[in-house]
Amino acid sequence: MMTEIAFMIVTCLSVVLFYLGAGKQNKRFLLYLCWILAIALLSWLGFFKDTTGMPPRILLVIIPAVIFVVYSFRKIELVGLRRNYLIGIHILRIPVELVLFQLYLQGKIPEIMTFAGWNFDILMGISAALILGWTIITEKEMNQNLFRLWNIVGIVFLAIIVGTAILSAPSPIQQLAFDQPNLAILQFPYTLLPGIVVPVVLLSHLLCLKK
Repeated sequence: MMTEIAFMIVTCLSVVLFYLGAGKQNKRFLLYLCWILAIALLSWLGFFKDTTGMPPRILLVIIPAVIFVVYSFRKIELVGLRRNYLIGIHILRIPVELVLFQLYLQGKIPEIMTFAGWNFDILMGISAALILGWTIITEKEMNQNLFRLWNIVGIVFLAIIVGTAILSAPSPIQQLAFDQPNLAILQFPYTLLPGIVVPVVLLSHLLCLKK
């Protein structure tokens, strides 16, 4: 129960930080949240646990998330972006990694989805905390080339774990972790990981690069 509560708190914090970081200008984000609430209800009812059909039901989460990222990246205006909030989102990758490790111990995800496997996201969380702390203390911006590289590395790390999660989930396209598959993604509240947390983290990287 504590794991679920911790994850929901992290999810809510990611929503608030993104709304602030995007300059409170993204009404489309609020509309997307309405869709996510519907997804959360379906997840709570066990809708995504049926993994036998094609196309996989989890696509109802993934495809809208991709559309939201692409559309928001194109439409959000740079003038209202607040970079420190966007960087702060990445610090939440630390508690997310701790939640994932607990889910691994509970047998709900494979080890390769944790920092003991192929998931390097915790490094982005730690480095984000250092960057944000240095920026606040010194009141200086990070070197732009290094900051650009940091964002690119963060996107690569995110792509690795997202790909691993999809290929580890029970479905006709599963390729990994057959002994202990990614069951959590099909259950409430963890369906919100690909539904809201991952899109917000990705967008925060993309918007920083865009700015």
